Amino acid sequence: MSREKIDFEVVREIARKLPDVEESSLHGAPSIKVAGRLLTCPALHKSAEPNSLVVRIGIDQRTRLLAAEPKFYYLTEHYVNHPTVLVRLDEIDRRSLKDLLGMAWRFVSSGPKFSKRKSRSGRCQPTRLSN
Repeated sequence: MSREKIDFEVVREIARKLPDVEESSLHGAPSIKVAGRLLTCPALHKSAEPNSLVVRIGIDQRTRLLAAEPKFYYLTEHYVNHPTVLVRLDEIDRRSLKDLLGMAWRFVSSGPKFSKRKSRSGRCQPTRLSN
């Protein structure tokens, strides 16, 4: 049985199902944000392995992920002081990626600057990736 290839298109597909998600760019690369705050993007720093993803996550959560699944998750010196984890897209499966993005969404959306955008009517208007 052939394993599904995970790439940034799959990341987008999974992220579309999360509230307040928007597509953007960061340093010329595609990124996914939640109400303007970075959720994930391809790892661009030269220390990262090819086909890696940077995902914002709490430091404690990162420690647990690195210990539980070092085949999927890793860290380089460049990212140590940032609330992020690096993900090997060639290794991770869809279910684990979905769980990670959900965990990251909760981390990013719980931040003190998170606020939903409001329309003129005062109702919250989630921004989503286009299909």
